[in-house]
Amino acid sequence: MDRELSKTERNSARRKKLLPYAIGLVGIVAVIAVMMMLMRSSVKRDDLIIATVDTGTIETSVTGAGSVVPAFEEIINSPINTRIVEVYCKAGDSVDVGTPLLRLDLQSTETELNKIKDQIEMKRYELEQQKVNNSTRMSDLAMQVKVKEMAVNRLEVELRNERYLDSLGSGTGDRVRQAELAFNTGRLELDQLRQQLANEHKVTDAGLNVKNLDINIASKNLGEMSRTLNDAQVRAPRKATLTFINDQIGQKVSEGEKIAIISDLSHFKVNGEIADSYGDRIRVGSKAVVKVGRERMAGTVSNVTPLSRNGVISFSVRLDDDANSRLRSGLKTDVYIMCDVMEDATRIKNGTYYTGPGIYELFVVNGDNKLVKRSVRLGESNYEYVEVVDGLKEGDQVAINDMKRFNNTSTVKIK
Repeated sequence: MDRELSKTERNSARRKKLLPYAIGLVGIVAVIAVMMMLMRSSVKRDDLIIATVDTGTIETSVTGAGSVVPAFEEIINSPINTRIVEVYCKAGDSVDVGTPLLRLDLQSTETELNKIKDQIEMKRYELEQQKVNNSTRMSDLAMQVKVKEMAVNRLEVELRNERYLDSLGSGTGDRVRQAELAFNTGRLELDQLRQQLANEHKVTDAGLNVKNLDINIASKNLGEMSRTLNDAQVRAPRKATLTFINDQIGQKVSEGEKIAIISDLSHFKVNGEIADSYGDRIRVGSKAVVKVGRERMAGTVSNVTPLSRNGVISFSVRLDDDANSRLRSGLKTDVYIMCDVMEDATRIKNGTYYTGPGIYELFVVNGDNKLVKRSVRLGESNYEYVEVVDGLKEGDQVAINDMKRFNNTSTVKIK
């Protein structure tokens, strides 16, 4: 007669059935783990980039980021507050000197120009009118002076006659004194008229100078407005390539707003940025190497901004071969600014492993076809070599490709 199994017995039987499966699963996991460890701790020789430590010269450099830009670029700004009426070219077009680019609304400017012309004409009429008035007034004063001179001469004659009669006893002292008083009074009045005439000359001359100056100022404003009107006929100032144009017909533009850019795309330069911590190591005239893809181009630092902005300093590099076919506007580059020269330095090839002076964990080849991790202190660098301060000696062979997957491994087998 069968009896019912207890719960403990049932659980025990179930474990016995599952035990072989669990052992098999653990075995599979262990095999996979061992295979992964073997794979992680080995590398094919063909996948390695091996550099040999040697001794030589290092022309140290600091690295910055750069961008290729046209060597010549001119921005065309709107000379007036206006709006765009017509657009004749598009970005990318080649233009010659005088090629129309776009047309601005010039109606208000032409109205203002005609208004200034009318004002100048009116000022000239006013000047002629003032000259006539001045001439009339000066003639009247001159005539008054002549009349007064004749009157004074008559009084002088009367004074002499009275003095003569008084000397003969026919005259009296009172008549002599009256004649002297009349003569002196007339002479003072004559001096007053002469001074008034001289003052009027100065006043009229000053008034005419003011009028002439007013006309000159208005003429200069007219010339400036004419130049502004001429500039508003937007044309290419030189032979180049149109790299930007505001083609939004009807859009309002403010005075000084950028409406077009023309560039010389046959010659280029590089605008770069570098951390301001290297500000004392870059100066105008420093040699530079610009890396475009795998090609390196020599150049010279032509400009350095004196101020730091957002932790970086901007600079420009003039290329020796600024018409190289590899150059394209907007192309991103690495720029190496040459600083010092180190003779007889222990060095190793530069690569992606190097990010600046400091301690690195590098894998060194030993005689047993193995890579052994070693702590190495690296110093200054240029685009080609890195200075070895400590940890490596001449003749050592080092893997300089990406070895990050072996960070937790001290030795790697070379297959």
